Amino acid sequence: MMILFLILIILACAAIAFFILIQNPKGGGLAGNIAGFNSQFMGVKQTTDVLEKGTWVLAAVIALLCLFSAFFIPKSTSIQTRGEGARPAATAPATNPAPTPAK
Repeated sequence: MMILFLILIILACAAIAFFILIQNPKGGGLAGNIAGFNSQFMGVKQTTDVLEKGTWVLAAVIALLCLFSAFFIPKSTSIQTRGEGARPAATAPATNPAPTPAK
């Protein structure tokens, strides 16, 4: 399940990168010249609105995917809690350190 979330997050990151790169900070860019058409086709304002809304939606999708993926992280099994009737864990006997030779 973690791999599915990882793939979805990577795809969303690539899509948001594409949305950001096709925008021009001055309002031109792809919005100003779609395959040779000028503003009579869709209009600069509407295209930039779509790109901006798409950027915000993808950012929200990435955030939600990151939050939801935390629920599917495998839990560590090295720490065990004792419940009712549980036996205490067996411990290894302590070993004495080897004596150091005298000089």
